[in-house]
Amino acid sequence: MSLRLHDTATRMQRDFVPLRAGAASMYVCGATVQGLPHIGHVRSSLNYDVLRRWLARSGLDVVLVRNVTDIDDKILRKSADAGRPWWEWAATHERAFTAAFDALGCLPASIEPRATGHVTQMTELIERLVAGGHAYASGGDVYFSVRSFPAYGELSHQKVDDVAQGEGDTGAKRDAQDFTLWKAAKPGEPSWPTPWGRGRPGWHLECSAMATAYLGSEFDIHGGGLDLVFPHHENERAQSNAAGDPFARYWLHNAWVTMGGEKMSKSLGNTLSIEALLQRVRGVELRYYLVGPHYRSSIEYSDTALQESVAAYRRIESFVHRVRERAGTPETGTVPAEFAAAMDDDLGTPGALAVVHGAVREGNTALDRGDHAAAGAAAAAVRAMTGVLGLDPLDPFWAESDGPGDITGSALTALVEDLLAQRQEARARRDFAAADEVRNRLTAAGVSVEDSPDGPTWTLKDA
Repeated sequence: MSLRLHDTATRMQRDFVPLRAGAASMYVCGATVQGLPHIGHVRSSLNYDVLRRWLARSGLDVVLVRNVTDIDDKILRKSADAGRPWWEWAATHERAFTAAFDALGCLPASIEPRATGHVTQMTELIERLVAGGHAYASGGDVYFSVRSFPAYGELSHQKVDDVAQGEGDTGAKRDAQDFTLWKAAKPGEPSWPTPWGRGRPGWHLECSAMATAYLGSEFDIHGGGLDLVFPHHENERAQSNAAGDPFARYWLHNAWVTMGGEKMSKSLGNTLSIEALLQRVRGVELRYYLVGPHYRSSIEYSDTALQESVAAYRRIESFVHRVRERAGTPETGTVPAEFAAAMDDDLGTPGALAVVHGAVREGNTALDRGDHAAAGAAAAAVRAMTGVLGLDPLDPFWAESDGPGDITGSALTALVEDLLAQRQEARARRDFAAADEVRNRLTAAGVSVEDSPDGPTWTLKDA
């Protein structure tokens, strides 16, 4: 297998060699369900969805675990402020995340474990750490002793003396660098019984316990956002390795979605909810916008960039529908070697999409000269490539989904695509009067047409 992935721990691309032949195991840090999802949250899951699809396309049986953090300080605080039970608040927002993933075509995870359902596994992990001298109980809390693990800091490339955990310290820690594994119960908060008293888990502990519960003590890939490298993933790695688990073999991190140069976050108030964006563009178009840039490159959100992505995707979509209307539905073919090379180069989606658009241009040219066989072959390749990216225009999921301008497969689409084909043919034979007449008919029907080298795209003017 020729796939190479950028490993955060080594700061270099490494050949991906699965732990078990014919299979791949992935753990992705999922949602902390404190509020509604925005595009910054969803980008991460989409990036790893593309990786999962590419691994599967390469013949691997992929198991993907994506957790749900349904208990933490923010959930407790926000639910209390709203006067709602913490569990109801968490469940409500978990459903919102699930709906967002579904709307953007994210394949369901193999399993989505909740933190509150794995306290037993967390307790067992703490017991192993205490027995090994890597953790200690103090004041009802349990802490991981950072200096007991010599490799601490190797993932985030920091020195131990320079780190700050960013959590409060009541004076119970032996060392300021230590981090919390278990939090003592507070009045009115949910808690679970442990050998160290009632309490609730620390954030970092949750993922180590859930990852190994479903993937074993060693697995292939651990993914998450760049903001999780420290302290979350550093601490996951430390506590897991200290307990004797080899844990993740590759660490992958996607970059942020930013606005005005700042990471999109609820605390900054610069979020764009999925629900709001899906009132303006279709799920498949928003997915194109989020998976098109390289996963390790930041996306600076702007309405202009979003609309450019919409137009680019519609050029792909328009071509495939033109072929379907003129030459029959194209079957999914094989991916071109150039596409595979781009994807094998650390999931190079920009280069992969360049290959897609090249095939669209060639296919449109073939269709305009009446070469339906060549156009059909190009469309089959386009379907294969966009399928890897979760963007196949003829995927029944997108054909049946709802959203602004989502008229794929409808009578209106068929009519408009046929008129555009007539216009293209008239232009090819230099009958510009006929071509202008078709455009006038489209304009009168409220259809706006944009010409490009990849072929025409169209939108309803009031969409």
